[in-house]
Amino acid sequence: MAEKEQIFSSKLRYVGFFDYSGFYKFCYMWLNEEKGFDLAETAYKEKIKGDSKEVEIEWKGNSKVTDYFKFEIKVEFRILGLTDVELVKDGQKLKTNKGDVEIKLKGTLVRDYDGKFEKSSSQKFMRSIYEKWIIPARINEYEEKLIGTCDEFLSQAKAYLDLTGKR
Repeated sequence: MAEKEQIFSSKLRYVGFFDYSGFYKFCYMWLNEEKGFDLAETAYKEKIKGDSKEVEIEWKGNSKVTDYFKFEIKVEFRILGLTDVELVKDGQKLKTNKGDVEIKLKGTLVRDYDGKFEKSSSQKFMRSIYEKWIIPARINEYEEKLIGTCDEFLSQAKAYLDLTGKR
């Protein structure tokens, strides 16, 4: 069985104006095209409360880094009080959204994801030696890379929300 270790866990919160559909597309495209994650939407819930919505979305994704290492991420979006609003800027009417956005992100480093070293107890022992004495620097390097990717995603998402909210 593959060795999984959660390396990153953080969240982001934003309250204000933003373009919901643009934000959804931006986050998906950034993770998929920019960072090469294969993403699947594992949950989508929408509750209507009066004139607003409550939306919960969950994505799971993975990206093979090498034949031995793989990154897995889990992104949870929770948007409360999502409403359609019209703003007037420079005499122009703009349709946008308003709400309370929370993003939770978890990043996991998966080692031996194909289970190549799982066929016997001697291979498991060899894997532990391999990881402890031969490639600890590489493991650390991939942990740092995953942390950087996760941090960058949250920064990009916040920047998008800030940018579209100030239009």
